[in-house]
Amino acid sequence: MAVMLVASSATALAQAGKASTFKTTITINGTSNIHDWHSKVEQLSGEFVVGENNKIESLIVKFPVQSIKSGDKLMDKKTYETMLADKHPSITFQLTEPTTAIVSSSDIQINLTGNLTIAGVTKKITFKSTGKKTASGGYQLTGTVPMKMTDFKMKVPTALLGTVKAGDAVTVKLDVTVLSHNLVASN
Repeated sequence: MAVMLVASSATALAQAGKASTFKTTITINGTSNIHDWHSKVEQLSGEFVVGENNKIESLIVKFPVQSIKSGDKLMDKKTYETMLADKHPSITFQLTEPTTAIVSSSDIQINLTGNLTIAGVTKKITFKSTGKKTASGGYQLTGTVPMKMTDFKMKVPTALLGTVKAGDAVTVKLDVTVLSHNLVASN
């Protein structure tokens, strides 16, 4: 989730920068004993600060659990129940270790470590994202974050009296574009 905000760290700004708008697609992929499934996050918010030499000093990303949509109302209901949306309505990632984006003339690589909170459980995660500079001067990054529902103390969902059972492992795929006009240098 954090990749979506970090993309702007690749700006070769020598001063602190901040961006609050970006384009992103987050897809959550999983399996069941019947078929593979996927859901998309439809809304999120976040903020990051990039300091000198492309150092990402802070990053926070947050989205409502109920913004996760599969196109199937029953599956969405199971998702919200599994993630305890009534008690814990948001999923949050917060950077815990400042990191430096590795930027070449057209490529970017970022390793992020932070706390991911889902269903009221916080776990430290580390993941890598890579990307390219776009023609407009922004950056497009992609990354994947594998995880297990049980790592966050979520009960793996079932349906139809237990005849349909989801797999424990899920993969979050991120595709983020930060446009150059959304990068603002601050003094």
